[in-house]
Amino acid sequence: MNKKILLSLFFLTISFVFASPFNEKLSFEENEKLHSGELLIRNINFRKNICLKENLFPMADELIQLINDLNPKYLAEIIQVKPYKGNEDLPQRLEQLLINIPEYAGIPYYSQRAEAWYDLYESAEITDVIIENNVKTIKATLKMEPFDTVYETITLQSDNQTVYYAAQNDNKLRYLDKFDCIWPEKMKICILLFRDGDNWIFYGIGGVNAPRIPFFTERIQTSFINRINTFCSFIFEKF
Repeated sequence: MNKKILLSLFFLTISFVFASPFNEKLSFEENEKLHSGELLIRNINFRKNICLKENLFPMADELIQLINDLNPKYLAEIIQVKPYKGNEDLPQRLEQLLINIPEYAGIPYYSQRAEAWYDLYESAEITDVIIENNVKTIKATLKMEPFDTVYETITLQSDNQTVYYAAQNDNKLRYLDKFDCIWPEKMKICILLFRDGDNWIFYGIGGVNAPRIPFFTERIQTSFINRINTFCSFIFEKF
């Protein structure tokens, strides 16, 4: 009986891998969590652990290439499944939320180290917008402790079935004004929304290519990854 159960689970897992937009890096238990509607956060550290399949469609491949080029030392995926029925206009609503940069200010962020709540961004403003070939490029200035001012370039592409958002830092960031920890274009946050049959898939990924500094690695990792998780989770849970 145990062999039959194990065999059934094996074939169920195999069928899931081939039918889903995710590869074998996503476990059966994680898939069950996703399809129950829960938010899944995967602290995966390196690009080799990404669970989004390659060759799904051009925007997804663009996202994967962006992360591959970044070659992050700290990396996390945030995924959630939403029903398509009743949410047919989700791409339009998501795009409006993502381009409303000033509303980023005040996103609640919980610091595990301080055991206290703060604002993820103390302030957020748009300084320029360029629209070309259905791609919006937004220049934004955000204040995010402990890294002070972050100048970002945000790009957004969308259609009736897909939204692709990518943000990167344009300036060098310092940790608590003690040392340089992120060079320009070395921190990226991406959100991808796409339809998968009867569901919408929210897929977020954020990474940082920053040095692992003795005595500070864990603190920096927590600062980066928790902020990436907080931003994506806030966006996903709006719907």
